[in-house]
Amino acid sequence: MARRKKPFWRRFIKGAGLKILPFFGYLLTRLIYFTNRKRFIGLDTIDPDKPVIVAFWHEHILMAPFHWKRLRRAKPNPRVFAMVSAHRDGEYIARIVDFLGIGTVRGSSGKGGAKALIAALKELKNGNDIAFTPDGPQGPRHSVADGIILAAQRSGADILPMRYEPSRCWRLTSWDRFVIPKPFGTIAFIARKTISVKGEPVDVARERIKAALEPLEA
Repeated sequence: MARRKKPFWRRFIKGAGLKILPFFGYLLTRLIYFTNRKRFIGLDTIDPDKPVIVAFWHEHILMAPFHWKRLRRAKPNPRVFAMVSAHRDGEYIARIVDFLGIGTVRGSSGKGGAKALIAALKELKNGNDIAFTPDGPQGPRHSVADGIILAAQRSGADILPMRYEPSRCWRLTSWDRFVIPKPFGTIAFIARKTISVKGEPVDVARERIKAALEPLEA
């Protein structure tokens, strides 16, 4: 019996789409950013001599690279490596952020986590930043996995909590309720003071990180 052929869209996503779609995702990201007014709240820059662990919820991935670049403008040739899932969906994110000049460390709590943590610690030791979505790649939404805590405690690096709040947006029906700002609105970029969780119990560190990532009204 002949094996059933996969639908065209599945073959496209795994094949040519993997090369084409990330580029259009990159263009869309830039279009959204540059057609919105920007407000920057909180930190203006980050200490150029200290690497940090950048933290933001999975729903706020889209605009985070632009915010990080602004906060790092005082440092010559800054580099950040985003922790990205080793799954297929992570490949799209990895290729989009590559267009934005951001490196990746592949792995998550479910797959390749130990290897990714070692790579992240190496980048921090080399003076580069690492970006985490504490609730990624599959949730639960607004939960804090152990990876970011382990990276912070073993490296001694501070955590920089970030988020953004658009005046107008679309929200996807995905588990993270992914936020896509609509063009021609205003995006408030919020950076909180860096926090250290070195030596803290994991449960305490988890609650502090979660609280720092919540909206200003919380």
